[in-house]
Amino acid sequence: MRIIVMGQAPFGAKVLETLLDRGENVVAVYTPKDTPGGKDDPLKALAVERKIPVYQPDGYKKPEALAEFKSLNPDLLIMAFVTDIVPESFFEVPSHGTICYHPSILPRHRGASAINWAVIMGDQETGLSIFRPDAGIDTGPVLLQKRVAIQPDDTTGSLYFNHLFPMGVEAIIESVDLIKSGKAPRMVQDESRATYEPICNDNVAKVDWAKPAQEVYNLIRGCDPQPGAYSTFKDDQVRFYGAKLVPGETGKAPGTVVSLDEGGLDVAAQGGAVRITKVRSAAGKLKAAEFAKNSGMKPGDQFL
Repeated sequence: MRIIVMGQAPFGAKVLETLLDRGENVVAVYTPKDTPGGKDDPLKALAVERKIPVYQPDGYKKPEALAEFKSLNPDLLIMAFVTDIVPESFFEVPSHGTICYHPSILPRHRGASAINWAVIMGDQETGLSIFRPDAGIDTGPVLLQKRVAIQPDDTTGSLYFNHLFPMGVEAIIESVDLIKSGKAPRMVQDESRATYEPICNDNVAKVDWAKPAQEVYNLIRGCDPQPGAYSTFKDDQVRFYGAKLVPGETGKAPGTVVSLDEGGLDVAAQGGAVRITKVRSAAGKLKAAEFAKNSGMKPGDQFL
């Protein structure tokens, strides 16, 4: 089976490596255009090392890009962490179609920040879906899904690197085997259960300390490591990491620094507090205690 891998980053590279190591016939790799002066994307670097042709079109909407893709006579397109907009016309070219990895239990959390929102919204579990893309956003029929519990101290980073990354590679390989055997299901998504959320960026990452402590804690975990939930202290934008939930009323106004020590600082929210152990500010990424010392912070000060 002639396979094309489209993607980027360590996830795309690991998918390619796994396919090649098990003897699959990967005939080409598609990656985004190079960043001027930057390092090669890990997927591109591995493809070059393993002598797999690499294609980096200026855009997928151009007729010549589709013609070039067709000339490769693919049997299967695997989309492994694709952020470019790829027209539906590409998906129909391979004789066995196209499969795409998405880090949520579709149709919940469609969109580009699925892991972030599962944590921010307090979901008890998440997972991944391998689906067949169509003209919509994460709307095509599902081939298989895998689930994982979200632990109380999980962050977006821990869920991805500890679970959804390795599980995703395994799921793609499992999907290839199902397609080869002719046993790959096509489960139609239930549109009544679909959710879409925006990209998790600074438009959603600002902390509202007046919200319940659990919600504040979930936001900080969901924005860790990127983009970093943030607040302001003395005109310095401060991003929070390594958070812990501290239950129990503090009697302090929202955003007030309740206490601080070498382990971090506790900030009041509704019905409790959130302990911050690491921050990133204009001075860089620091332990929260070090930031507090450098900024002259003391109990009673307030984040805005």
